[in-house]
Amino acid sequence: MSDTSTPVVIHRADYAPPAFLIDSVALEFDLVPTRTIVRNTMRMRRNPGAVRAPRLELLGEQLELVSVAVNGAPHAAARAHEHGLTLDDVPDAFELTIESACAPAENTTLSGLYVSSGNFFTQCEAEGFRRITYFLDRPDVMTTYTVTLRADKTAYPVLLSNGNLIEEGDLPDGRHFAKWEDPFKKPSYLFALVAGQLVALEERIKSASGKEKLLQVWVEPHDLGKTRHAMESLIHSIRWDEERFGLELDLDRFMIVAVSDFNMGAMENKGLNVFNTKYVLANPETATDTDFANIEAVVGHEYFHNWTGNRVTCRDWFQLSLKEGLTVFRDQEFSADMAGGASNEAARAVKRIEDVRVLRQMQFAEDSGPMAHPVRPESYVEINNFYTMTVYEKGAEVVRMYQTLFGRDGFRRGMDLYFKRHDGQAVTCDDFRVALADANGRDLAQFEGWYSQAGTPRVSVWTNYDATALRYTVTLKQGYGDVAPAARETQTGPLLIPFAIGLIGRDGADMPLRLDGESAAAGTTRVLEFTGTEQTFTFVDVREEPLPSLLRNFSAPVVVEYDYTAGELAFLLAHDSDPFNRWEAGQRLATRELLALAARAAQDAPLSLDDSVVAAFARVLNDETLSPAFRELALMLPSEAYLAEQMAESNPAAVHRARQFVRKRLAAALRDDWLAIHERHQTPGAYAPTPEAAGHRGLKNLALAYLAELDDPAEAVKLASAQYAEANNMTDRAAALSALLAASTAQETPAAESALADFYRRFEKEPLVIDKWFALQATQRGTAARPVIEVVRNLMTHPAFNLKNPNRARSLIFSFCSANPAQFHAEDGSGYAFWAEQVIALDALNPQVAARLARALELWRRYTPVLREKMRAALEQVAAQAKSRDVREIVEKALV
Repeated sequence: MSDTSTPVVIHRADYAPPAFLIDSVALEFDLVPTRTIVRNTMRMRRNPGAVRAPRLELLGEQLELVSVAVNGAPHAAARAHEHGLTLDDVPDAFELTIESACAPAENTTLSGLYVSSGNFFTQCEAEGFRRITYFLDRPDVMTTYTVTLRADKTAYPVLLSNGNLIEEGDLPDGRHFAKWEDPFKKPSYLFALVAGQLVALEERIKSASGKEKLLQVWVEPHDLGKTRHAMESLIHSIRWDEERFGLELDLDRFMIVAVSDFNMGAMENKGLNVFNTKYVLANPETATDTDFANIEAVVGHEYFHNWTGNRVTCRDWFQLSLKEGLTVFRDQEFSADMAGGASNEAARAVKRIEDVRVLRQMQFAEDSGPMAHPVRPESYVEINNFYTMTVYEKGAEVVRMYQTLFGRDGFRRGMDLYFKRHDGQAVTCDDFRVALADANGRDLAQFEGWYSQAGTPRVSVWTNYDATALRYTVTLKQGYGDVAPAARETQTGPLLIPFAIGLIGRDGADMPLRLDGESAAAGTTRVLEFTGTEQTFTFVDVREEPLPSLLRNFSAPVVVEYDYTAGELAFLLAHDSDPFNRWEAGQRLATRELLALAARAAQDAPLSLDDSVVAAFARVLNDETLSPAFRELALMLPSEAYLAEQMAESNPAAVHRARQFVRKRLAAALRDDWLAIHERHQTPGAYAPTPEAAGHRGLKNLALAYLAELDDPAEAVKLASAQYAEANNMTDRAAALSALLAASTAQETPAAESALADFYRRFEKEPLVIDKWFALQATQRGTAARPVIEVVRNLMTHPAFNLKNPNRARSLIFSFCSANPAQFHAEDGSGYAFWAEQVIALDALNPQVAARLARALELWRRYTPVLREKMRAALEQVAAQAKSRDVREIVEKALV
């Protein structure tokens, strides 16, 4: 399909097996940046399980065809066209050799084979392989690959591909070669090659079965000192997968390569993972606690794909969550285990809270917008647009529900059966569901709805206590409320919702739970299997009227509707034994107050905050029985984006005013407490990115951020300036700089500008740190005299800014458009005009990145009339000028 033609909609219902299969492929690359020659030899045959096709259709984009041969003879009945290569008159089984050329140096899309910093890299998921050679570029065509790379030895001394290195040597013309063989069948999207000036950190380990494995982390030479954490994360990932799921590394070597120009976080190519440098490089001076944690999680995620995605892959792209949702769940469990093991529920809860915050802020919003789709979509125009929060994060929640229903052991049984049945195959989400059901002797037909229904379910809860009979009834009703059309169209019936509940007595202790019909109480948290549209559960022997603790540990991705009073929420915040629900109570309490204040702010009415809310926050702040990491999360107010989503008509300015009012009120009322916390949670000595140390830094820096909100921020400026100057790690230095920027909006001070200039001088040769420098400025609050849009436009002319680099574009443009709602949604529409300019500019360079930015306005109908009209005009401007199907699909759906 041409990017300028009428979009072709691909439907899941139209899936058909490939007409041809590939038994083996041998690729030869003569790597030259301006014109790389690719020789592709495939042993092919007709698929006996498919309808006989009159011709062979191979996919190809932006390729120059050089020659075609069938069984060694030139094939005249071959025709290259915009979408690929058509071959008539092919036999039932044959060897096909195609020679073609591509131009990696000109490939700004970063899809296929491209050049970055003088080195060669590939990105083939989802449809990049067709930019390398003509092929059956679809995930259900799996074959073995032998790859020979040839290149100038001085310019490209390192030549890497998937699998095992079987031969290498010099060539007579100053070039050299390397030959790689991958013994495992894989689809084309898992192919990779890397060539260039790289060095590696190496480790040799023994697998659980005693086999030696070579691990390598490849980077540019000046970055070698920042690879130790990535290597340790890889080793931890390998050990965790062995212990938790009995899965071993199946290749003799496993390689990670870091590249600065990359559209996503990382890619799980078989045995040769290509990573964005952001998720590999770290040392205390350049990376924050969050960076260290993210590297561990992403390294784990890509390694875990070796089994959940590579050994068992997707039949088609509609099944994307089969690998991504499952692997996100696995990396979440890995991170939780790294933080707290299997038994430290408080430490694990911190990770759970962080994951749910992201889900509710971003995926729930996606569910209510024009891009709403099921975890397993039914159609798409551009598959790159469906690497979404729904497929990944909601998909992970769907997988988590299996574990909630069956427990860890039952989930492991299901995983074992899944691999036993499907290793080496391309399968579907239904195959996974059936394996989990069969392994646990359950019928999970109703659970299929989680894959096919769009939207966020809402569960309404009513309770009743019969003091005479000592019975407590809980009635649940599920539905979707006022949802997007895409959600309404996919609903087929009630879902199976695992709904975890506890009952808390007046003394704050959990009650033992016995459901009607059971002979004895069992535990203090029960998972109710909620399968009807409306269903009542009765607890017996309830000695006093309890307070319900609902959806413990966020046992299902739903919105719970229950009319807690402010006092009840404060009680839960103080006493709930479920750490997640304790946090949730505080968030509900804060959200309720903030939305009421936002409504008043929209009317220019005076604002006030009840002392009981301040008291509730003070209790958490000073409760030393709670971990610092938990307190940090509990004391963070809901984000402006999340709050705006809860309004019938989103008003970013009113939300910002309300949230800032509460922050200032908490800063002033708890000033002495914040000062004490900042002092008490210092972390002297050498930096360590442990969860415990990170928790202390996080709480200390939250205190500093609150102090920066004071009307007289002199004390905060003094503390932040000292912390900036004395910091021995990036976490504290970046937090201090952020506090200085915040304080400068209340009172002009040279400290912020001085620190910004110093920060740039210190780190101008560290691209990932300069990304932070751009992002901090893009997300600052700004003032009426100096709106942030002016800062951002000025920074786009900075010598360090490069629109072609996705990380740099994200650090400045995305940060402003997606993480600074009060400034982006300025009433004059300047933010929207800027957004339109950048989407159009990026569309000409890199449609995948442009499409992600385009989504910043997809919920435009939810905003106030003044903003709505300006957003619509910006969307129409992009719709009229965008060329790629990536961007057009987003804006056209938004405008329908």
